[in-house]
Amino acid sequence: MISWKKICVVAFAATFITNVAFAAEPDAPSELKAEEIEYDMETQQAKATGNVNVEHRGEEGKDASHLEADVVEYNMETQQAKATGNVYIQHKETPDKEPSQLNADVVEYDLNSGIMTAAGNVLLRQGTARATGLRAMYNTQTQEAYLLDDVIAVRDDVRITCDKLLSNGKGHMQADGNVHGVQTIPPSEKYPNGDTRTFLGDHVDYYPEEKKHIVIPSGGLVTNSDGDFTADFMEGWMDEEYYVGTGNAHAISPPREMEAGGDRIEYFGKDGGKAIITGHAWAIQENNTMRGNRLTVYLADDKNLKVKPTPQNVTAPKVEEFDVFNEEVFSRENNTSAKNTNSTADKKSTDEGVEVFSEEKR
Repeated sequence: MISWKKICVVAFAATFITNVAFAAEPDAPSELKAEEIEYDMETQQAKATGNVNVEHRGEEGKDASHLEADVVEYNMETQQAKATGNVYIQHKETPDKEPSQLNADVVEYDLNSGIMTAAGNVLLRQGTARATGLRAMYNTQTQEAYLLDDVIAVRDDVRITCDKLLSNGKGHMQADGNVHGVQTIPPSEKYPNGDTRTFLGDHVDYYPEEKKHIVIPSGGLVTNSDGDFTADFMEGWMDEEYYVGTGNAHAISPPREMEAGGDRIEYFGKDGGKAIITGHAWAIQENNTMRGNRLTVYLADDKNLKVKPTPQNVTAPKVEEFDVFNEEVFSRENNTSAKNTNSTADKKSTDEGVEVFSEEKR
């Protein structure tokens, strides 16, 4: 006996039938296709197996998506779906959102909120960015993405590996745990063999749309063809070849046989290169050592270290300001005179005391 609360539709392996299409209502926001669909009319729970396709139209064409998988358990009422096996989800492009795709072994997808959680061979693509990890969460409405474990993220010419990654969908990526970023520069007039720039740290904030701006707040390392640059706080714009390190800043350039350090270093890689070092600044090349509160080191192509003192924006003092020396001299003279007077008085008092003592003794 067939229950009206449960409908089972099977597409047999016949040449004239390839898929079964199913929608709970003619104007339903989603349509389900598969080789086999089992549907409970009371709970509106469907289970589809074999070449499953789900088309979610969204409201007024917004947040439309396409889902493919081997098996999909889908509730038509709550718009909750669980897909397993070769899962592929495409969120279609809108005027204010880039297209996105997600591949994984298992995905749970709330079509109303746009939130997906995925596990196993996760690959997330959004615009020109791609990211992989063992686990992920993605919001198709806000385009926020979270990836965990063995994360690899690639956007344009920068590749980042880390333990976990957050992308807010608005041009900010936050990487944590063993962060290693690499920018690969193609050959050019300045770099005939190309160039490789890297950054390392426990935490890195990356803004790819702001000239590849990186911030390493807990200390890190930046490298390029000139050498290595470390500091307690690092910040840089990779496309500009401009970096700033604050706190125990240290730079080593093997090609130029140069080493420098100070409280703060600004590094300019373009136009021949230079470094401005401030606060207990020092620079060494071979046996030449320079020290000062502020040094500007020009990284000449001939490998000769050139240091030029940087003029400071100061104002010449007033003559009256030097009156302090006269005041100090006057003060010292008064103190000396007072000490001499006290010494004379003490000596006289002592002499008188000796005389009295001598008389008493007699």
